[in-house]
Amino acid sequence: MRAARPEDAPALAALHALAFPPAEAWGPDAMRLMLEMPGAFGVWCQAEGLVLARAAAGEAEILTLAVAPAARRRGLGAALLGAAMQGAVLRGAAEMFLEVAAANEAALALYAAAGFDGVGRRRRYYANGEDALVLRRSLSPS
Repeated sequence: MRAARPEDAPALAALHALAFPPAEAWGPDAMRLMLEMPGAFGVWCQAEGLVLARAAAGEAEILTLAVAPAARRRGLGAALLGAAMQGAVLRGAAEMFLEVAAANEAALALYAAAGFDGVGRRRRYYANGEDALVLRRSLSPS
């Protein structure tokens, strides 16, 4: 795993397109813009997976987490999520939020195993009309 940089945007976009339906995949410009935002950071494994997040004012948010189909079910999603949480703590965040498709059982299981709890629902959030669940996890040691 290594830090994602704005110049990685084309490779990150290609990887994102493998993991998401075409209507939800981010292009190179979106990847670059996300990584150039204040507080943004990312980690990726070339051709396998990526996570982009941002931290501000004591909170962090997962912007996207993508694992290529050929790399799934091997623990990479959990490793990327862990890297994002560590990066958020290093940037002063005490809690992390994310949105996930309500029907994405694999992602919901990943986030539940990492200690995320549901705190909200965004109706018809995705382009296909699917709801998103808003999840939260404390990053404070317990």
